[in-house]
Amino acid sequence: MTQDSDDLAEFGYSQTLDRSIGKFASFAAGISYISILTGTFQLFYFGFSTGGAPYWWSWPLVFAGQLMVALSFAELAGRYPVAGSVYNWAKRLGSTTTGWMAGWMMLTASIVTISAVVLAYQLVLPQIWSGFQFVGSAAEATDAALNGVILGTILIIFTTVINAVGVRLMAQINSAGVFIELIAAVAIIIALAFNIVNPPSVLFDTTGFGEGTGGYLGTFLIAALASAYVMYGFDTASSLGEETVDPRRTAPTAILRAVIASFVIGGLILLLCILAAPNLADPALGQKNGGGQLILLQVLGGPVGTIFLIAITIAITVCALAVHTAAIRLMFAMARDNALPAGATLAKIDPVRKTPVIPAVLIGVLAIIILVANAGVPEVFTAVTSVAIIMIYIAYLLVTVPMLRKRLRGEWPDEGAGTGYFTLGRWGLPVNILAVVWGAAMAINLAWPREAVYGTGWLSWIAFIFIGIVALGGLAWYQFRGRHHVGTLPEHMAKNLEQAP
Repeated sequence: MTQDSDDLAEFGYSQTLDRSIGKFASFAAGISYISILTGTFQLFYFGFSTGGAPYWWSWPLVFAGQLMVALSFAELAGRYPVAGSVYNWAKRLGSTTTGWMAGWMMLTASIVTISAVVLAYQLVLPQIWSGFQFVGSAAEATDAALNGVILGTILIIFTTVINAVGVRLMAQINSAGVFIELIAAVAIIIALAFNIVNPPSVLFDTTGFGEGTGGYLGTFLIAALASAYVMYGFDTASSLGEETVDPRRTAPTAILRAVIASFVIGGLILLLCILAAPNLADPALGQKNGGGQLILLQVLGGPVGTIFLIAITIAITVCALAVHTAAIRLMFAMARDNALPAGATLAKIDPVRKTPVIPAVLIGVLAIIILVANAGVPEVFTAVTSVAIIMIYIAYLLVTVPMLRKRLRGEWPDEGAGTGYFTLGRWGLPVNILAVVWGAAMAINLAWPREAVYGTGWLSWIAFIFIGIVALGGLAWYQFRGRHHVGTLPEHMAKNLEQAP
């Protein structure tokens, strides 16, 4: 514990957070953010409706690209075990402006992501019990949207309270939820495997998708977004670095285990959903209130299917909790450097709970405000939440690009060699190059104006509009006001400043 605090002092910070997270809790933080059950079932309908059964191949494709990013992040997690991982990594690899922009993009996207994740309650809870549909009918789009806001608000209040109480309770709930999620995921895989009715050849049958639009490739790139929307957030394990025991060794392993476990388990679930679907021509499989959840109910039937839907509900809960937790650490890390308005207030640590309570509440309130927009204009909300994921990919690029530049300049010493910390060694450069190429290609693919993704008219350009407003607005504040006050707040400075860089 003393060694961990001394490590933190090397970066100029004192130990103010509660360092109590162990190996499984660190892994659980990363995998609950990715959330296998939440992502696969929430987005199956989109991938299937746009690309058919062959959309499954996007899962290993996205994994291969994100693994390059995860490997790069694992190396950084061993070198810089500091809260707000992406922000601090970009700051140290690039410049204070690069770090601020990475943090700002990631923070904004994370708050929007909370709102998007909690809406998944509406896809599951009314199917478990009709009493969860407080407003009208789940079949009516307007009623479903309003009811989603109500259910989502309840979940955000829960995650806010848990995060405000302290990291120990958060870790306990998150770890228990992930344990249940993993058990349920394996059970779902086994249950679906015993009910396969479709041959593997369906994975190569485009069944008319892409005809008349230049071939299946363009269609596949759209369908691939369903996988790209799931496999991110693995850096959460490192964002909790200041609260993790022996983070230099724990966080890199947790990052890699989270992304690999998500690939294996999530890939099998998606594959077996397709192979076990009673009728792949059923139009309900491509509808938001159908998809993977419908296949579960069709294949496994009443009580068993309901039990698995309850497990998915638990997965959604801990996913929202993990995203909220990561956003809090990011806001705290930036505020501690006085890089946000009212930095001193946002960086306050509750003396009893050892956690930043004000960011927990503020982020919860902002997420609810964003969520309320879904009641009136769900199509705009869907577009904005899709854009938020692009911002996360951009934030990742603001880490991997400066990292690559240091490697190309010969400024990346193999500090991990001989210390027992994770290092890529001679594979670092090719992995880093692939991480940058992949990140840039996927960001472009995600942002490309498509009616199938964002809608018609001005909405098709919302990625460029929304990101432009967030980036330029934030950068204007930072350049004209924020950067003149940036610096570690005195109450968070390391006691022995001579240790700090």
